[in-house]
Amino acid sequence: QATFHYRTLRCGDEETPVDDSRARGKPMELIAGKKFKLPVWEAALRTMRPGERARFRCDAKHVVLYPLVSKSLRNIAAGKDPLEGQRHCCSIAQMHEHYSLGYPDLDELQKNPQPLIFDIEVLKVEPPGSYQQDPWAMTDEEKLQAVPQIHKEGNDLYRQGKVPEAAAKYYDAIACLKNLQMKEQPGSLDWIELDQKITPLLLNYCQCKLQCEEYYEVLDHCSSILNKYEDNVKAYFKRGKAHAAVWNVAEAQADFAKVLALDPSLRPVVSKELRSLEARLREKDAEDKIRFKGIFSQ
Repeated sequence: QATFHYRTLRCGDEETPVDDSRARGKPMELIAGKKFKLPVWEAALRTMRPGERARFRCDAKHVVLYPLVSKSLRNIAAGKDPLEGQRHCCSIAQMHEHYSLGYPDLDELQKNPQPLIFDIEVLKVEPPGSYQQDPWAMTDEEKLQAVPQIHKEGNDLYRQGKVPEAAAKYYDAIACLKNLQMKEQPGSLDWIELDQKITPLLLNYCQCKLQCEEYYEVLDHCSSILNKYEDNVKAYFKRGKAHAAVWNVAEAQADFAKVLALDPSLRPVVSKELRSLEARLREKDAEDKIRFKGIFSQ
């Protein structure tokens, strides 16, 4: 696996930049032998060593797929699925199917292919077996095999109190399964089986986000779970806690009531959450009275 920074420039007097991995703060990782849509990069990297830098020009016919590659790399740098917006088909079909890639400069480059200049600086080269692949770089079989190990690593980090790091692991495991699920017919047995594997990972991710006080993300994810699985007690409980944290009192009470209806044995835990919410409400009311009293006395 080669890790490197790259700059992509349009040919011409001004050499207008198209992409710059340093500006995005995330270097590229390329695994030799993997199916990659830009073989000119792999050909160059095979002859390079850490610390080396190369600059080369490629004719338009060799970089016709660069707009799709660039879109995927921009998604990765933004923490998104690199295949977002794509269905399972060949690259040429992707280009003709999508009127827009979501980036005006890439749309223009796709409509009017032109020679490009690549400036590459190799940061490190790792032999097989010495690194863990990012989910987007794995084959379908590798993704499925990796999920249990990534899940375990997330659990271990959570127990150690490394909550953001655990969330990142759960996110990677979810990304593996989501990528596989995109290739299945929604509602099919395979799709449902994958979704049932995603759900506990997503609940673990939500638990991390609760502790990181990212409550609206918890609301979104738990609601998406409950839209499919109306009897998921954990999703109701976590959503109730998130509602309570952002002062959605009625919604929190409704979610906690649903938890009790589905699992009465959780009454002590739910009662504790409701008491905490009531105490916070009393404190807020007292603070509001003091604040408004000062306003009206002026």
